[in-house]
This record gives sequence, C-alpha cells and structure tokens, in this order.
Amino acid sequence: MSLKSIREALKQGNLLFQKLSVVSANAQSNVNQYSLPDWQYFIATSLLWRQALNGNITGKRVLIPTSVGGLSAATILEGMLGVALTLRGAQVRFLLCDGVLPACLQVHAGKVKQTNVITDYKLKSQICPGCIARGDAAYKPTGLPISYYSDFINETEREGLRDLASGIPLTEIRAYQQDGVALGEHAFAGTLRFFACGHLPETGEAENVLRRYFEAALITNLVMGMVLAEHAPEVALFHHGIYVPQGIIGEVCRKRGVRVVNWQVGYRKKCFIFSHRETYHHTLISEPTSNWEDISWNEHLDAETTSYLKSRWHGSNDWIWFHEQPKHEAEAITKETGIDFSKPTITLLTNVFWDAQLHFKANAFGDMLDWLLKTIEYFKHRPDLQLAIRIHPAEVRGAIPSRQPLVAEVERVFPELPPNVYLIPPESQVSTYVLCENSDSVIIFGTKTGV
Repeated sequence: MSLKSIREALKQGNLLFQKLSVVSANAQSNVNQYSLPDWQYFIATSLLWRQALNGNITGKRVLIPTSVGGLSAATILEGMLGVALTLRGAQVRFLLCDGVLPACLQVHAGKVKQTNVITDYKLKSQICPGCIARGDAAYKPTGLPISYYSDFINETEREGLRDLASGIPLTEIRAYQQDGVALGEHAFAGTLRFFACGHLPETGEAENVLRRYFEAALITNLVMGMVLAEHAPEVALFHHGIYVPQGIIGEVCRKRGVRVVNWQVGYRKKCFIFSHRETYHHTLISEPTSNWEDISWNEHLDAETTSYLKSRWHGSNDWIWFHEQPKHEAEAITKETGIDFSKPTITLLTNVFWDAQLHFKANAFGDMLDWLLKTIEYFKHRPDLQLAIRIHPAEVRGAIPSRQPLVAEVERVFPELPPNVYLIPPESQVSTYVLCENSDSVIIFGTKTGV
C-alpha cells in the first residue's frame, strides 16, 4: 500500500466524517455503501496489505469492540484504525453485537416511534438488521477477524440474565455491581440517554426500559469476560467509553488488566481526543498538570492558541458548534436579557442534563439540577450580585435534544425568578463567550466550556 494510497484513504475518511450529520445509521437492512470507506479499492490489490494480513504478525493484540456496527462515526474511524494498526504489525480483531443486546446506544426515544421497541424485545427485528449489516459492510472487506456477541453466550445464559434483570428491585439497579464492575451505573446512564432526561421518568414504561438496559449490561459483562479469556487482547480501543455497551466494555477490560484507549470526536475540525485508561469524561479532570505546565511557550504557540480560541466564538474552525448567528455585542445581550454588566455579574453555565451522568468522586450535589436550584436559592439572598444562567444550546440543537428542559425545571420551583437572576434559554443566540467575558466570574457543573 503506497503512502499516496494511505493519504487518499485518510482524506476520504475525513470527508466522510463531515457527512455523518446527514448519513446516519438506520434500521433498514440495506446499507448505504457511499457512507463507508471502500476498503476493497484501497487494499484489495495491495501486496503490503496482504503481507500484513497473512504474515507472521507478532505485534500487540488489539481488540476493537465497536459492538454497535450501525454507529457510523465509530465504524468509519475504527475501521481506519484497524487497518492502520495492522499495517504497523498489530494483531487486530473487531467485536460486533449481532442482535444479542435488548438495548444499546444505537437507539433513543427520538429515534424509535414507540418505546416498546425496547420493552417488548423488538430491537432485534426492527433495528438490529440494519446495524448488523452496516457493521459487516464496514469491517468484512478489510479481511480482519470479526467476533460476534453470540459466539460467547448461549440462550440458557441469556434467559438467566433476563430473569435477574426482571427480578431485581428497581431501587437496587443503579448501584448494582459484579466483581467491582459498575453495571447499574452505565445501565442507568444509558436509560437517561434513551429518554434524553436527567431524571428517570416515573412511569412503568421507563422502569421496563431501564431493566432492558440493565439486562444488556449484564450480557455485555458476560460476553466481554469470555472474549478476554479466549483472545487475551493487550489493548482495547473503542469510542466514548460510557453507556451500554461501551461503558461495560471499559470496566471489564480495566478489571482484567487490559489497557483501554477511548476516543471521541473533538470540536475542532479533523481532531479527535484519545484518552488512555479512562474515558475523556474522567481524564479531562484527572490529567496531571505536568503534561502541559512545562511546555516551552513562544509567540507562534501563543498566536495559534489565541487564534483558535477566538474562532470558537464563531465555530469557524470546528465541526461541532451550536450557534448559527451568535450575538457578540454586549449591548445586544443587555437588550435581550436585561443584565446590567456594570454591576457584579456571575454567569452560570449548564450542561445537557441527561448527558454523561456518571459518578465523580468530587460531586458535592446530587446532580446538576440540584446544583442549579440551590445556586438560584443562594443568589436570591444576594441582591448585590447578578446571576446569569446560560442554558446549554445543545438542549435544542444537539444530536439528541433534551426532553427535560431546564427552563421548565427552574420555573417549576421558581415560578417567578428573583429580580437579580436572569435565565437565558437554549434557543437564544446570545454568545456564551461574550457573556463570560463581560462577567466577573463563571461557575460550572460539568460543561466542557470549562476546558
């Protein structure tokens, strides 16, 4: 495989990633081949690839447990990583779910018309065929080995796990662990993602969905234990690292001493975050300052960094942004909100309530809403200060719009806001950056604006 061919493959991959917003996986059994790299074109006639594929490879054993083959962002990049690592001597194996899981991150309430797709075990007939076909179409042309969930679990085992998921008291699911693996936490987070809510809806339907995600977590735990025992990978490389099944995969690998590398699409164009040992949700907090505090700074780095930070105001250098026409004038913000920036102003930035509801050791509040409401209550007694609450625009503009809007949650507790508290809704075009720049302090719970 020539260097030119590799560059062409990477170029095609970059172009395809930019099309992911319109080329998404669906439940149909047919596969849109245009959205996947044409590996036959790039490697079928390559002597270098055949040598790498069939040669005496002694490099590290790398498991790429994509699992959800219909997730385009994952299959495209992880296919490219599989090929790239193989060319460098690694022994790569993919892992895909083939309709074994009753619930996963391929679906959410905005994608399926009725939740009985989950609760009545209809995922296998309505969603899985397209997902399985897409995963096979992405990986089989590479010629690299693929394992499937059904290779490692039988029907008797599945029935036992189904009984466990159905019989356990609802109140015990979230904290449930097996051998130190937090199965319940990821099942609960996956269910919140499914409903796009920060709290589990108080309905029998929501309870049944949670039990399906918990069952899926139990299955993933068993399957991953068998996969690691049979193939003994040294490294597991996969996306995101939370929810079901990815969160369970990471937990099991870490418990078994398998090095975990999680990746996530970065905001900046053509950039990705690769986190070692933990998902980036944790490594962005735990990263040692020694990684960057002694960087040799110079005018070029300063100009490049400042230029990029300024571009964030418009999203011009990003492939993830949330404003089409942001308001960058402080006067316009004052006119829309009533905030008087000549007075002491504290800005509060929310994050999307349902997103990444994981346990962090330093949590001082029950959840973000608890923090938000207690903060408003505090400022109610501080008339000398202004509190500007900026609701995250991704509540309405994100890939999965929130179904538990924070404005409604605030209004439920505070029908009338204190006169010194200003609530900026997610659909507002107010620039968060200008709002922060004109504030004396900014407080956050978990939003990446802090980074």
